Amino acid sequence: MRPVGGFRFTLSILAVSVLVVGLVAACTKKKPKTPACDGNEDCKNGLVCVEKQCVACAQDSDCADGQRCDAGACVAKPECAKDTDCPDGKVCQAGTCRACAKDNECGPGGKCMAGACQRPTACKVDEDCADDEDCVDGFCQKPWAGGGDAACTLATVYFGYDDSSIAPSERDRLDANSACISKTPQKSVYVMGHTDGSGTDEYNIALSERRAQTVADYLARLGVDPAKLQVVPKGETEPTGQGDEKDRRVEFQWR
Repeated sequence: MRPVGGFRFTLSILAVSVLVVGLVAACTKKKPKTPACDGNEDCKNGLVCVEKQCVACAQDSDCADGQRCDAGACVAKPECAKDTDCPDGKVCQAGTCRACAKDNECGPGGKCMAGACQRPTACKVDEDCADDEDCVDGFCQKPWAGGGDAACTLATVYFGYDDSSIAPSERDRLDANSACISKTPQKSVYVMGHTDGSGTDEYNIALSERRAQTVADYLARLGVDPAKLQVVPKGETEPTGQGDEKDRRVEFQWR
């Protein structure tokens, strides 16, 4: 008669063999995350074929309402692209409509009153404005009412969370800043990057430097002399006291 112990050992070996074969089979059946394709007919579950890969979208029309196509994925559209997209005097900052915090967020001649921008009257010539105003940069303003020896104000620009790229909503402000700097050739500018309080001190210093450098590079592409721009990374050391969204910014200071 065959020993019981040997029989049990044989069963154990067989069980292990079945388990290994099952695992190997499962691994060989695993599908890639982005299946290869030659056309949309090769893709399932509403995916489309882009550069031989099945992805969620090839263009904005492939996405649901309120979304856009970004690198093959459907993502939420920004709430705004410019200040005029926002209601109730709010300003468009990093793609979101927000209450203003200071005058320079409201454009040339604008005033921030209780979180809402009071913008000046649009004009083409001085005669379109009140007797004590001039038509400057398309708006009725009182250029002699500002302080300092700089002829114009440089607007702060804002960023998304952990982001150093320039949102479309900030480009008009940087265009205006470029024109302002060009009209003030006798002065240079500090470009000061800031972050919110998330992350380590070292990380935030690096992030604030990337933000400030991105802005300086953008202004240089618009024709501003890079020698007039000094990048200053501030990290999280100078919070606005108005929340994280206002802390993620680059400010300018004449020097």
